[in-house]
Amino acid sequence: MIRLLASTAVVALVAVPALAQPANVRPTRDVSVTYRMSGFAGAPPQDMRMAFSPSTNKQRVDPPGGMGWMLIDRGANTAVMVMDAQRAIMTMPPATVAAMSQEIPPGATFTRKGNATIAGNTCTEWEMVAGQARGTSCFTDDGVLLRTVTSAPNGAAVTMEATQVTYGTIEPAQLTVPQGYTAMPMPGGAAPGAPPAR
Repeated sequence: MIRLLASTAVVALVAVPALAQPANVRPTRDVSVTYRMSGFAGAPPQDMRMAFSPSTNKQRVDPPGGMGWMLIDRGANTAVMVMDAQRAIMTMPPATVAAMSQEIPPGATFTRKGNATIAGNTCTEWEMVAGQARGTSCFTDDGVLLRTVTSAPNGAAVTMEATQVTYGTIEPAQLTVPQGYTAMPMPGGAAPGAPPAR
């Protein structure tokens, strides 16, 4: 389940900005977004929440299911899964963190597709082709991802679309690992090293 939560966050949201080339691929001001996800791993449509603070360069992702949430520190290139019910955290492996901070793929080509209005906000759609990878993402001028459609490994279309966008200060507690939580290893992985940056 932890691996599913982590992969959901990575595939559906964190690596998605690599699929577009607008002026901004990350929010330039504090924002919270609720997304509706469909087509992922055969699961029924579900909601996922994201909060991003550019002043701290930290991002919180609450995947579907309520089993935990992920805190990504883009400045430090670290990420942890936080499980409040167990009062525990799991440090994501370097390969996962690298995927989260993935930049535009080398050799990618882009086509601007036009504009759309999603959740009351206007965005620009960009189609990207990089080798076998293909997708379309719609970003606001201030870097908020409002919709993305990508191809899953099985060929199915994975769609994530914003249903609510709220601008405003993100409380620091939402972007901080709670004190006193126990560090746990990823299932089948080695024990975590030094505690992640808080």
